[in-house]
Amino acid sequence: MTRLGYQIPNFTYPGVGPDQIFDNLVTQAKTAEESGFDRIFLMDHFYQLPGIGDPDDYMLECYTTLAALAQHTETVRLSSLVTGNTYRFPAILAKTITALDHVSHGRATLGIGSGWFELEHDAFGIPFNSFTERFEKLEEALNIILPMLRGERPTLDGAHYRVSEAINSPAPISDIPVMIGGSGEKKTLRMVAQYADESNLTCTIDEIPRKLDALAAHCERLGRDRAEITVTKLVMMVIGRTHDDAMAAANEFIETHNWPAEVVDLMVPRLTLGDPDEIGEEIRDLVDAGIDGVTLNLVANAHDPEMIALAAQTADAALG
Repeated sequence: MTRLGYQIPNFTYPGVGPDQIFDNLVTQAKTAEESGFDRIFLMDHFYQLPGIGDPDDYMLECYTTLAALAQHTETVRLSSLVTGNTYRFPAILAKTITALDHVSHGRATLGIGSGWFELEHDAFGIPFNSFTERFEKLEEALNIILPMLRGERPTLDGAHYRVSEAINSPAPISDIPVMIGGSGEKKTLRMVAQYADESNLTCTIDEIPRKLDALAAHCERLGRDRAEITVTKLVMMVIGRTHDDAMAAANEFIETHNWPAEVVDLMVPRLTLGDPDEIGEEIRDLVDAGIDGVTLNLVANAHDPEMIALAAQTADAALG
């Protein structure tokens, strides 16, 4: 399970043209692997997210890119953080994850969530549905995908999906871990307890103990050993050799992406920003709150391999 993950959320870098994006990603992936990250994640989005950039910023399709990165790495596991379930039919997603497992020689992880970015759905003609329907669809999807990944042939006549003895051949070559993203205490964490190996929380640090209590309660009710589930958190980080270096990188990113003042006011407080001592202290706070592992995204300076290595060294020491 994830102890120290590396997410690539952004494909727009200073001086990097469209024809250079993938080579830059390869450098990031290789550096992350060499630096000790155990998983590489890509966002499963078609448009860049608010707070990182504009909808028409560069965004490569997740699974094609992960499969390509598999050819340039050797040990690091590969996953989305996380797949929007609404984007793909469940049986097709099971085949996609299985193909990723084969081309990576057993390094695939299934990261999945209910989907949330309405703009993408509208622009691409994907039904967005209601909040309740998206969670219903996620649970039905899990009851198709997970049996297929186990080599079974599920049949389901659900409210949203129908499959009949869906075949997944060849089966995955590894026992693919399942990570569910989100922090909803009634729906998401219950599905984590019922179906997943890992939970990736999306909440503030002060909310973590309550989320962990909710997960433990679901595990107890379902007869699941809570210790079987790894709990991780995504950290949006800007690290520098000094605090001033980190601020300069953040300011350059903000200027490059033309963040308006209201976005700066919204996003900057959410960044874990500073030198290794400052970053390490914030990660230790997450560990003290009960987190088992962290996934870092270096939203402002991931194009600098030295910063990837520094982030890995800093986080590894903080995780203990």
